[in-house]
Amino acid sequence: MALTPSVPEALRWLCQATSDLQAAHNDIPHCCPNWVLFKVHRALEKALVAAVLCRGEAFAGHRGLIGMAQRLEAEEPELRGLVLDVQWLYDCGMDGKATQYPSYHPFPMTPREAFPSVDEEVLKQAQKVLGDTEGPCGQK
Repeated sequence: MALTPSVPEALRWLCQATSDLQAAHNDIPHCCPNWVLFKVHRALEKALVAAVLCRGEAFAGHRGLIGMAQRLEAEEPELRGLVLDVQWLYDCGMDGKATQYPSYHPFPMTPREAFPSVDEEVLKQAQKVLGDTEGPCGQK
């Protein structure tokens, strides 16, 4: 399903990205690092979709967060460094699959065991990416 490109639709996606990131913040004290990293992934995915929609481009799917970040960075000078920010989050364990499915880890490890902790810096970096992608929407 293609999403209609518009600032209101982009803002709707940014609102949900913010909610997802808040849910990640809420999980920090409950010792659920894999869920924090999963929710950060979901928040970034929605923020990057919003940035695409803000550009007036239809969104019918993506080639991953790095692919979207590369495309946006190439087209929006103010987003320079976005790919590095997203890659840093991946390097910290952010992932949409490995944080949830045991098949991504050697037996008998579970995602909960694979991600024993998460640093608050991950949330700060994710907040930075959300703020960076929100900027172009506010200027339209």
